[in-house]
Amino acid sequence: MYQTEFKLKPRNRGCYLVTNEVLSQLPQLPRCGILNLFIKHTSAALTINENADPDVRHDLAMALDDIVRERKPYYLHTLEGDDDMPAHIKASLVGYSLSIPITNGKLNMGIWQGIYLCEFRNSASARSIVATIIE
Repeated sequence: MYQTEFKLKPRNRGCYLVTNEVLSQLPQLPRCGILNLFIKHTSAALTINENADPDVRHDLAMALDDIVRERKPYYLHTLEGDDDMPAHIKASLVGYSLSIPITNGKLNMGIWQGIYLCEFRNSASARSIVATIIE
């Protein structure tokens, strides 16, 4: 088993393809195993989705903003800005971790799949990721 922690560069609100950025932080992958990625934040998330057309990332971000709107009158947690409570809700909906099979030393994802960072704050710092490789 191998574990490391690294940071993804800071980004503004949106969905970003980060597969290569994640892989650049890892050692050579084993022949067979599982990669688990866990984001150590409550206002950003990880998911897997379309890796070819950037319109998907835009549309996903817009849909999440539409589903979870800012400045709802029932939000009590408002001291950190209008984008904060919606960010917590979106992160819970999308998720904090991924498990991806490793086959023949590569991530065994579909041809059109990539790892996304979903950043839900208007402006955020670097995001910490814990990567665990289980052989």
